Amino acid sequence: MANGCRLTELPFDNSYARLPSQWFQHVDVQPLKGAHLAAFCPEVAQLIGLDPCSVSPSELVECCTGLREWPGTEPLAMKYTGHQFGSYNPDLGDGRGLLLGEVNGRDQVRYDLHLKGAGKTAFSRFGDGRAVLRSSIREYLAGEAMAGLGIPTTRALCLIGSEEFTLRNGMEPCAQLLRVTPCHVRFGHFEFFFYSGRHEELKQLADYCLTRYYPECRDADDPYLAMFRSILERTVELVAAWQAYGFVHGVLNTDNMSIIGETFDYGPYTFMDHYEPDHIANKNDHVGRYAFARQPSIVLWNLAALAQAMLPLTQREALEAELDRYESLYEAAKLDRMRARLGLQRVDAEDADLVSRLEALWTSDRVDHNRFLRTLSEWVPGKTASLEALVNDSAALGAWLQRYAARVEQEAASEPIRHQQMRAMNPRYILRNYMAEEVIREAHQGDYRPLNALLPVLRHPGDEHPDMERYAGAPPKWARAINLTCSS
Repeated sequence: MANGCRLTELPFDNSYARLPSQWFQHVDVQPLKGAHLAAFCPEVAQLIGLDPCSVSPSELVECCTGLREWPGTEPLAMKYTGHQFGSYNPDLGDGRGLLLGEVNGRDQVRYDLHLKGAGKTAFSRFGDGRAVLRSSIREYLAGEAMAGLGIPTTRALCLIGSEEFTLRNGMEPCAQLLRVTPCHVRFGHFEFFFYSGRHEELKQLADYCLTRYYPECRDADDPYLAMFRSILERTVELVAAWQAYGFVHGVLNTDNMSIIGETFDYGPYTFMDHYEPDHIANKNDHVGRYAFARQPSIVLWNLAALAQAMLPLTQREALEAELDRYESLYEAAKLDRMRARLGLQRVDAEDADLVSRLEALWTSDRVDHNRFLRTLSEWVPGKTASLEALVNDSAALGAWLQRYAARVEQEAASEPIRHQQMRAMNPRYILRNYMAEEVIREAHQGDYRPLNALLPVLRHPGDEHPDMERYAGAPPKWARAINLTCSS
């Protein structure tokens, strides 16, 4: 078909399932009672070669929940390990998710279809293998929001609700999320083989990743080192984007780090309502290990853990040399992101100080920095009222704007062009916790309309959405009381 194939005609080719059987457990999806479609993403459908118009909601639900055979799928739970809050845990793996299979997308990229909330596996430990609607909605929203901002992320083809309940924060409805991404290999996969002393299998995993994710590295003098270099560089760009947009992951364990530099495994994440370097998204993180300002250093720590796991494959000194590049690469990537948000195309030696002073203003005045930058996208010298409404220290703002105005004069682009460029980088809408909380409350009552109404806003955050105008303003005061934990 010109617009794609039908669901049961997807041409699966499951390379991970052909790897050694001890790397995973084959297990069937456990159906959910009263399963029903809550949300569906046509963009993701097209990405994997599906015709969105041909997808029957009932067929999709039955295939995902195991009530109907989905030809070509080979559900399996991956085994991996990882460092959680700095401590190594050898017992990790897909405890509630199954890799259903892989398909070649329209862009010639191979995509994994991974079902979260699929039931118990050998790696569930004391869990029931289920995902709840609350956390599933949050992950679905986050994937669409990140994609709308141009930040690398996993996404989902669909969200499935149910009439089955499980105990989390009280009894909560179960759900399933069909996650779609090129890669489910985590830093923790490498750690599993390293710490268990299975170095031949570690090499086999690395060769698999070279072939599938980093084929350009295979002809390098040291392919494994070249792959690590690429992983580091992609990861640097990712964390720089998080810091530029005020995103706090919440649980940056090594088992939540993708080797292709995507935002992965959303839990208690937050886009900060106001700029707070010490912000902790996860209330289970009692010492602030994963606070906003610490994310760049924690990501370096995680990359060092990956380098440790790759020691049997390449030279320690070479890996350490790559890690030594991290800080300068990060600073440059973050500054590039902030220049773009400030409408600055050329490079100036004073730009880092300009950004640093702006972030200091945001910190001292607890500024909603995403709203600030969107407002700055319309600013003209002499008209500061809209920006002053967002800060307390108007004198500090004035001093910074004077310096910014002088810097802007060095740019070749005209004011209208610069404003247009800035609006493309500074969304009118950003996903806030209260927005997720509102749609979750309605979904718990069986109404998915607010959820589906929010999705176009997140996918196109720079556009005008008149019916959603309230989401462009300040968060309501009750949003300050929202607490997120690992169960989120």
